[in-house]
Amino acid sequence: MLASLRPGRENGQVAPVRVRETIVIPDDELSWRFSRSSGPGGQGVNTTDSRVELSFSVADSRVLSPTARSRIMERLAHRLVGGVVTVVASEHRSQLRNREAAQDRLAALLDDALRPPPQPRRPTKPSRRARARRVEAKRRTGETKRLRRRPDE
Repeated sequence: MLASLRPGRENGQVAPVRVRETIVIPDDELSWRFSRSSGPGGQGVNTTDSRVELSFSVADSRVLSPTARSRIMERLAHRLVGGVVTVVASEHRSQLRNREAAQDRLAALLDDALRPPPQPRRPTKPSRRARARRVEAKRRTGETKRLRRRPDE
């Protein structure tokens, strides 16, 4: 079973979310909601609450530094509702596997938001040889089109 392969997840327990080596979100900062899921499961879908919503308050977190908090708030502004980010998992039939999927999704989302922005591209101009190739290709295209025309009378 998957739960036995992951450290700290025995007996239905879910471990804290590890975003990076330096950032581990404790379980008391996470908010869980469970509901009935659509999708595979047959008649069991109608009786089990296997859909998982995992919420994390970025604005109130004790684990995030002010820099990390501001970066996450800026990058995930479109996903935040009142400073809280929520991820949903309902692709598995068991609640535990959906909990693990939601945790992995939240960790990936936060890790991606914490990455530094890429270096800006330095503008360059085409070389003389590249400009000459472009002009030559245009000349050949024009010549081809000229040869397709009807001969003048």
